[in-house]
Amino acid sequence: MEINVIQAILIGLWTAFCFSGMLLGIYTNRCIILSFGVGIIVGDIPTALAMGAISELAYMGFGVGAGGTVPPNPIGPGIFGTLMAITSAGKVSPEAALALSTPIAVAIQFLQTFAYTAFAGSPESAIKHLRNGNIKGFKIIANSTIWIFALIGFALGVVGALSMDTLIHLVDFIPPVLLNGLTVAGKMLPAIGFAMILSVMAKKELIPFVLLGYVCATYLGVPTIGIAIIGTMFALMEFYNKPKRTEAVVVSGGDEQDDWI
Repeated sequence: MEINVIQAILIGLWTAFCFSGMLLGIYTNRCIILSFGVGIIVGDIPTALAMGAISELAYMGFGVGAGGTVPPNPIGPGIFGTLMAITSAGKVSPEAALALSTPIAVAIQFLQTFAYTAFAGSPESAIKHLRNGNIKGFKIIANSTIWIFALIGFALGVVGALSMDTLIHLVDFIPPVLLNGLTVAGKMLPAIGFAMILSVMAKKELIPFVLLGYVCATYLGVPTIGIAIIGTMFALMEFYNKPKRTEAVVVSGGDEQDDWI
């Protein structure tokens, strides 16, 4: 499957919107959202959702940056990995595309860090324009980081769409044994992501719920939606059965002669 110029531009615009939307707090820079938009533009929503789902499982954990570590950027699997899985005509599975797109995700994160560094002085410059009464200059400087992220996202989307033929030809040179290994590695990444989440969230009082979810998925064969419903039930029970704490309001009366009189 080939990507035409119009589709490449649309993918670039979609990537620009999702990448810059991260700064607006609307959580558009997520694997499942990026993949879904690519699937609509290219016309293969099932493959896009499969790629987005497995990538989201892994990147939910990668998003938990421990200390000063910076996690990979979701544009890697969300755009490049999804395009790779769709345009390869079944040669590259979503799991293998996730593994192949991980180095791209790391490189994009370096690019994002460079953009943050380059515009680190924007707040001071914007405040200076505001103090001088230059409202137009203030708006330009204040929104400069958003616009540069949109520009970077557009460039990444267009380059990723137009370079798929080259990437697929390079994948053809990968031995089948290595490609199968990448598929296995891609299947392990969601487990690693969940392990990273549990290392941060799993407290000792939550271990029974974690084990219950594992039993439901492994031994009882409960689908993901069913496990989510069971988790919601326990969360509601915990919320409504939790005793309400009443805070005692202590009203201290003043002395017969206050200090301020």
